[in-house]
Amino acid sequence: MQGFYTLFYKEVLRFWKVAFQTVAAPVLTALMYLLIFAHVLDSHVEPYPGVQYTAFLIPGLVMMSILQNSFANSSSSLIQSKVTGSLIFALLPPLSHLEFFLAYLLAAMVRGLVVGAGVLLVTMWFNLPVFAHPLWILVFALTSSALMAALGILAGIWAEKYDQLAAFQNFLIMPLTFLSGVFYSIHSLPAFWQGISSWNPIFYMIDGFRYGFFGVSDVSPWHALAVAALSLAIVASAAYALIKSGYKLRQ
Repeated sequence: MQGFYTLFYKEVLRFWKVAFQTVAAPVLTALMYLLIFAHVLDSHVEPYPGVQYTAFLIPGLVMMSILQNSFANSSSSLIQSKVTGSLIFALLPPLSHLEFFLAYLLAAMVRGLVVGAGVLLVTMWFNLPVFAHPLWILVFALTSSALMAALGILAGIWAEKYDQLAAFQNFLIMPLTFLSGVFYSIHSLPAFWQGISSWNPIFYMIDGFRYGFFGVSDVSPWHALAVAALSLAIVASAAYALIKSGYKLRQ
């Protein structure tokens, strides 16, 4: 596994060297969301009985940051390596397909979790969240970051130029993230939009993650975990299959 550790270290170092851009900037963005939405809605909205809107918003912002940055790390690394031609240096060594896949996956998870922890540390000063079920928080953080890291691998392999990757992120990742209950409970939506939200796997990740803080959620955490785990299995299998086939990697 020496090759795996080397590639994993390279991928972690890649984002850590520019931590001001890859870690501090997303934390600042989440803080701006909290300041604006909490100031406007805190006294007008009570998503769950006895739960202030600011407290409700914090887990959503943490999970949103984990998801977006896990996806961004693996996808941007692969597309950059393909465009610059440096991907050949990762393909030439005798790395197994599993080592290649896990190195990109775990490095992206590290970035997502580091940014999520940073968002939690910064925002918890505004309203200290209650950690009702810490194990659920950890399970959903790991599952969700792995899912988006695998999806980033898929997008990075598929895209041939930066604007294709940007389209993937702007027209798929961003809408799914913002329409997943980060800023609201889906029970506040009309029945039609509640039904639409039930088809969004990111909703289940955020809802299950939020359950770990408050002990209440829109759906059962076991249901949410089943959806997240199934989505992870499908996306990770597809990403691994593309790596194994060499699709858009060896050409």
